[in-house]
Amino acid sequence: MKGAGILKKVLVVEDESSIRSFVVINLKRSGYEPIEAATGEQAFEQVRLNPDIKVAILDIMLPDTDGFEVCRRLRASHPKMGIIMLTARTQEMDKITGLMTGADDYVTKPFSPAELTARIDALYRRVGGDEEEVTELVRGPFKLNTRNRTLEKNGERIKLTQVEFSIIKLFMENPGKALSRDEILNAVWGKDYYGEVKIVDVNIRRLRLKIEDDPTNPTYITTVWGHGYKWGY
Repeated sequence: MKGAGILKKVLVVEDESSIRSFVVINLKRSGYEPIEAATGEQAFEQVRLNPDIKVAILDIMLPDTDGFEVCRRLRASHPKMGIIMLTARTQEMDKITGLMTGADDYVTKPFSPAELTARIDALYRRVGGDEEEVTELVRGPFKLNTRNRTLEKNGERIKLTQVEFSIIKLFMENPGKALSRDEILNAVWGKDYYGEVKIVDVNIRRLRLKIEDDPTNPTYITTVWGHGYKWGY
């Protein structure tokens, strides 16, 4: 179990009842409280009724909309919610689209209960971790507050997902240091992460769209060819 007291809620949005039941059973075994939805509208209603949901699992194919649109709307209204997309193993573009839409991670079908639980555990640690002492990191025009988990550029707030916040924090703590993709993956997703290193590249691309003056010619997060990335300020 995840400890005594209130269980941690996870929204499960999946229209296939057999898959949803499989996920729900394993979440309960791992000490979570699954909140079920079979459609996009049910998902929004469940979030309204359960504002303490911190992680959502979204299937892409839903009867009334698609998981990408659900992800967009959840991300717009709940920027700190952790979101995991369920994708078909053969649909590479679905993975990239899901991440660019605002998802933090993806799990490909078929998946093992251990893999899904590990992903949820890692994401929950990021979205629901203990508060840190008040700390501000200032690099160039950026100010990062690690308690409020906010980023400002020239005094303007930039909305970040929890993964994006973790990446920018890693960069700002290591200015000028070339960080390999594996280093970023281990620091942000954890050493027990099951997925592929390409998730780093997609999140960097998404982050550049938010923070760079010209995302096609980045000056803050620069590429170290054949290695990874570094923070230029």
